Amino acid sequence: MPSLTKFLSDATGAVSPAAEWLQLLVGDWSLVADLLRSDLVLWVRREEQIIAIAHCRPSTGQSVYYDDPVGDPAPADVEGLLAGLLRGDAVDRGGRGVEREGRPAYLRLAPVRKDGKLLAAITIETSGQETGSGTAEARMDALGDRLLCMMDAGAYPIAGAPIPPRRGAPRVGDGIVQLDAQGVVQWASPNALSAFHRFGVAGDMRERTLAELSTEVIQSRSPVDESLPLVLMGRAAWRSDMQARGGTLSLRAVPLTEAGTRTGAIILVRDVSELRRRERELMTKDATIREVHHRVKNNLQTVAALLRLQSRRMKSEEARAALAEAMRRVSTIALVHESLLQGSEETVFFDEVIDRCLRLAVDAASASVRQEGAPAIEGAQVEVRTSKEGKAGAVRAEEATPLALVVTELATNAVEHGLSSTGGTLTVRSERKGSHLVISIEDDGVGMGGRGGPTGLGTNIAQTLVQGELGGTLTWENRPSGGTRAIVDVYLDPIAV
Repeated sequence: MPSLTKFLSDATGAVSPAAEWLQLLVGDWSLVADLLRSDLVLWVRREEQIIAIAHCRPSTGQSVYYDDPVGDPAPADVEGLLAGLLRGDAVDRGGRGVEREGRPAYLRLAPVRKDGKLLAAITIETSGQETGSGTAEARMDALGDRLLCMMDAGAYPIAGAPIPPRRGAPRVGDGIVQLDAQGVVQWASPNALSAFHRFGVAGDMRERTLAELSTEVIQSRSPVDESLPLVLMGRAAWRSDMQARGGTLSLRAVPLTEAGTRTGAIILVRDVSELRRRERELMTKDATIREVHHRVKNNLQTVAALLRLQSRRMKSEEARAALAEAMRRVSTIALVHESLLQGSEETVFFDEVIDRCLRLAVDAASASVRQEGAPAIEGAQVEVRTSKEGKAGAVRAEEATPLALVVTELATNAVEHGLSSTGGTLTVRSERKGSHLVISIEDDGVGMGGRGGPTGLGTNIAQTLVQGELGGTLTWENRPSGGTRAIVDVYLDPIAV
């Protein structure tokens, strides 16, 4: 199905400001659909046809469409009316009976204007099974019609309305309150009354100011959003939360205007007490997890420092080298926990870990090797340059630790056995396609010669981690231009969003 953006870019006369306005309308027209309990279909003229470019189903009533009409030309029973409306002719916007997919429906038309220019037309199609005979339905119909009038005047959607991206956005079915221009309650739906009663507002709310009713029960010690008074009075198209009695209400205000003058407002309300409680629990758990990572990192760094002190007391070069390797491996694990402290999720941006692993591998290698740009301690030292190519992306914490150990072991092996006598370049090349990750650790040193691959404790550790922990493969090969290439090929678990 083509996207709305594609339709707008292809539609004749849909210049950028008009396209942006229609995008804004489609982003907020579910309010109108829910108030009128009707399907909304947006129509524009494209070449010689009138095409449906967007469709919204109501969440408060029955939809008249089983198949989405987006991309379809206007049906014969409404094509003439739409053509006249899009030409700017005076068209009867009263309702008429139609048939949709073998079922009776009731259809009306409404124009969409911005700055006096006609941009598109909307059909409001209501199922024939919707009676709309109750007081609540009549109130909702009247409010929906007022929004259609604002749409005709170019006042809806409300341009520049800063709607914060908070979860738990209220909708018509959650609860709706109608205010007059002074913020006095004219009508409230049953769900809205229940939400405010649970919040602590007792008795009949009608003919009372919503701001005064809410102020009486708001917790004085809790911080209050500075936008809350504007929302409760219906003066600004904003969203805000209100807390009392351990509960939380999410409020959204939609001012109603006529000829540029505010005449009232719609307040959508939803009880989000449980949602906010779970969010607070998640925030507490997140802080706890961060503290755990912080303490683990500190403990590992302490262990590495103790190993360093112990290695200095060793007289045997073999024992000193073994402790240095252990210190390097502990430091690598600490790097992963430090990276987990930086993000809000249990994932690690592994490219940053690779940078640190390269520095650690060169620093912990033979004394005859120094990092590029580092001052030479003695003339026998050779310089090792490091390079990183490609992107490894985000990796789950469970896989980041073994993968970091593998990269560090292979990089250290390349420095100590491939570059310690000649110097050169150590390159880590990453290729990521979805969950498939290939990391190549290359050096341009002496190479393996006729040997099938390196051996030793570090190599065995890397092989075990790749095969056992990551379920991948580790292979070595000689580079055509000289040197050695180690290839880690793994399929990572998908990251939950």
